[in-house]
Amino acid sequence: MKLVDTVSAILAKKGRDIWFLSPEASVYEAIERMADKHVGALLVLSEGRLVGVISERDYARKVILKGKASKQTAVKEIMTSPVVFVTPKQTVDDCMALMTNKRIRHLPVVEDEKVVGMISIGDVVKWIISGQEETIQHLENYITGKYPG
Repeated sequence: MKLVDTVSAILAKKGRDIWFLSPEASVYEAIERMADKHVGALLVLSEGRLVGVISERDYARKVILKGKASKQTAVKEIMTSPVVFVTPKQTVDDCMALMTNKRIRHLPVVEDEKVVGMISIGDVVKWIISGQEETIQHLENYITGKYPG
């Protein structure tokens, strides 16, 4: 579990579930689904194609602060598009750099123009912490003489 590990390794551990809605759905429906699925962002798909991402941040900044009504506002009016995404072959380090530079918290994973998963900054942090814990365990075993070899 290192920075050079790939996105596909993260997806293998966390799963490939994706939550999405259409661009015509209301922002209220989006927030309701995020709450139901315990996620901070949803993919926006139109005819199976990824056209946007809607996040809690989009809601706060583009609906609440602008005084719009979430039941009358369509997702397509506030979604983030074009979408920044990664492929399963990209590294954890690539994801961290993209998330930091673009100031985003969620990355769809796309392969051959098809969405195959979604990772969040939380997934990346968990992956890194897991790798650090593994390294610490190996070092402790080495120091105490429990290291095989």
